[in-house]
Amino acid sequence: MLSPSKKVFFADHVFDVWENVYEPAEDSFLFADNLTTKHGDHVLDMGTGCGILGIIAAKEATRVAAVDINPYAVRCAKENARLNHLANKMLFMQGNLFTPLRTEERFDLILFNAPYLPVDREQDDSWLECAWAGGATGRSIIDLFIHESRKHLQKDGRIFLMQSTLCGIDETMLRFKENGLETEIVAERSLPFFERIVLLKSIARSFKSQIDVVQNLHR
Repeated sequence: MLSPSKKVFFADHVFDVWENVYEPAEDSFLFADNLTTKHGDHVLDMGTGCGILGIIAAKEATRVAAVDINPYAVRCAKENARLNHLANKMLFMQGNLFTPLRTEERFDLILFNAPYLPVDREQDDSWLECAWAGGATGRSIIDLFIHESRKHLQKDGRIFLMQSTLCGIDETMLRFKENGLETEIVAERSLPFFERIVLLKSIARSFKSQIDVVQNLHR
């Protein structure tokens, strides 16, 4: 087993970050600060990295599936789940986006701190680049994720997606809308050279319509 290169702390959690695994940064912490999980949720942590979001979600969730294309990240996240005493609630899989999942598998909550930087990967064998390189426009992974995510979402499910304004927030909202989800910005932060990082929350349109009806009845 590889030795951790760094320790990262968030709230009462500790994470060992291995070589070749994305180290939690401003986007990870902004996501974690605004992550809301319901008791009983079945959660998918896409692009789990060191496992920070999935492990935080596992405190309330019934079960968390964590996926990453990077085999080092999968092993690192699995060890961090053990370190934080949540391994019994988590399942770890290596693969590209939704490919490791069963076709019929559905989730109440899907999390994705997406590779959003508008740059092509320079080396096919650089696992670390998978965590941040989003292709020429920054949207290559985001668009694939949105296209497939609705198929794995419960009818009243939610999606949290982190991205940069460099790759188009309005376009992401439009893509979600085309897939039957309404989207809002729940948190954002300005960063040098990145314009802003933005956490988006999408919810199935039919479920959001029910919420709107109830709210209107109480006005």
